[in-house]
Amino acid sequence: MKNLPLVSFILLSASFLGNPVLSQHQQESGLISSNESSIDQLVQRGKMLFDSDIGCWVCHAQSGEGLVGPTLLFGPSPSEIYFQLQSNALMDVIRTEMDPSDEDLVAMSMYIRTLANLPLDDAIDIANGWRQDLAAVKGSEANEQVFPRSARDDQIEAIETFESFANNWERRSKVGSVLTQYDSRVVATFEPGEQKFFPENDRTYFYENVGTNSSPSILYDGYVSPKSNQLVVGDAESLEVIASYEFPEALRATVHTSAMSPDGKYAYFTGPREPGIDGTPDPSGAQTMVKVDALTLQPISQITIGARLHHGQVFRGKMLFDMFHRDPGGPAVIIYDHETDEVVGAIKDIDMGGMVYTVWPDNDHKYIYALMEPTGYAPGRSSGMVGLVSLYQGELVAMRNFWVAKIDADTWEVVLEFPVPGYRPNWAVIDSKNEFVYVVSGNSQACKHDANTGEVAWCNGTGIGPYGASLNADETELWVADKGEGAHHLGRTITVMDTESGHATETLYGTYKVDHVLLSPNGKEMWSTSNGEGKLTVYDVDTKETIEIIDMPQNGDAHGMIWVYYNESGESLVVRDQGNFHGGINPQKGISLNY
Repeated sequence: MKNLPLVSFILLSASFLGNPVLSQHQQESGLISSNESSIDQLVQRGKMLFDSDIGCWVCHAQSGEGLVGPTLLFGPSPSEIYFQLQSNALMDVIRTEMDPSDEDLVAMSMYIRTLANLPLDDAIDIANGWRQDLAAVKGSEANEQVFPRSARDDQIEAIETFESFANNWERRSKVGSVLTQYDSRVVATFEPGEQKFFPENDRTYFYENVGTNSSPSILYDGYVSPKSNQLVVGDAESLEVIASYEFPEALRATVHTSAMSPDGKYAYFTGPREPGIDGTPDPSGAQTMVKVDALTLQPISQITIGARLHHGQVFRGKMLFDMFHRDPGGPAVIIYDHETDEVVGAIKDIDMGGMVYTVWPDNDHKYIYALMEPTGYAPGRSSGMVGLVSLYQGELVAMRNFWVAKIDADTWEVVLEFPVPGYRPNWAVIDSKNEFVYVVSGNSQACKHDANTGEVAWCNGTGIGPYGASLNADETELWVADKGEGAHHLGRTITVMDTESGHATETLYGTYKVDHVLLSPNGKEMWSTSNGEGKLTVYDVDTKETIEIIDMPQNGDAHGMIWVYYNESGESLVVRDQGNFHGGINPQKGISLNY
């Protein structure tokens, strides 16, 4: 309870003990007159209810001017509030947790009148009129109807709540270490060519992997996509593209990430299958990754990794990659040494008890969180996406549960599994203290979980088909990219959510199929990538205004992002990628790059 004056505390105590009238001692002491006491008591009671943890302020602001809910400054009557409680599903938490009495509704309405600066001169008559109206409304309500139930209804009721299966969770992964090996090979090398990018010392640059899959329908008439992938580099301060290079067509593949070695010297792309005798991709060969020089912007080698590269990030001085479609016996996750071009560790789906979609280390690189999918909706790695699409298209009414596996990066044992309320989780954000994990799911919701127990703090809706997400510098906001993933929808918004309550506070417009969203190393900007239009959008974190839209060469589709800092000696260092901040830089811990 907030601090209140002594008189108010006495009044509140009286009201909540069921005594609407002040004691004789209180009246004789001259604290307040009888009529005034009744109204002041209502106002104070209403204020406490309005400002409580689950009170009206959460949606309507403490001023009553409105947040995610509408303004209340017109002065709703108790009957109007009661109608919302009965018919508005968003008010359900008020109805079930607060369970306001008729007198509570009168008190809240009276307090809202003070917020709206409406007159209280005839407040006694107003309150009595409200009570009569509320009694009439309730008296006119029909008795609750009883409808027939089927055996199927009873089955659904037994399993329909998240709590029903969370309380009966059974471990999926094997006991013991899930780390295994994969023998990678360098199957091709290339001349790096001439240097195209000449970085300046003490300056920060952004790198972007660009593909060939932008959507022509949302670009200009006559648009022709690039013939191959490109590595793009730009100035993080001036927000300008400096240089790019288009790869040979034989190395073209679908781009799904931007990833660089910790020293910022090499970038990594999804590659085609390993070359056959004639130098073209062998349909039966192993799947590969292409390593690219960060200064010449050209490929230098092609390495087998047993699957198609999905996401990548710096991890413990090496690289952590998760995969799409696996070769027979191929890994779902690998640890890759950028200096030796070797896979030094791997994780396979069979040991995890399901299909790994993507992985995220915490800020200390002590644990790895794997977002897991149930099998059976489609062959192999496509299981989760096919299931989600079927759900959106009405072919499924429910799906088997998805979950998160927490892996100890020292022992490589799964130390915790917890189910998520949503379907097909595809992004995770761990806060700077490693206390909470924010999980974004394809069925248009985000959930905040306790990182140590998996307990759900809140879940709430986002824009359609969300994908990437990022916390702002003070971690009060979660920015979610509303891509339209799984819904076949050209999403183009970003939902900003309050991390304490889970409520959406703003919707920002961006570019089509907005995919990843990342806080920049200066802590002042939020950058997003577009798969549909091939653009980067830069927002001011505080004002939510668009600072710049950066076109990628030939509008090639952009995925992920990396910032590289070149120090005063010209040495390069990755300071931000899609997984975390690095190199001692972290605006969420008060350490930003100034540029």
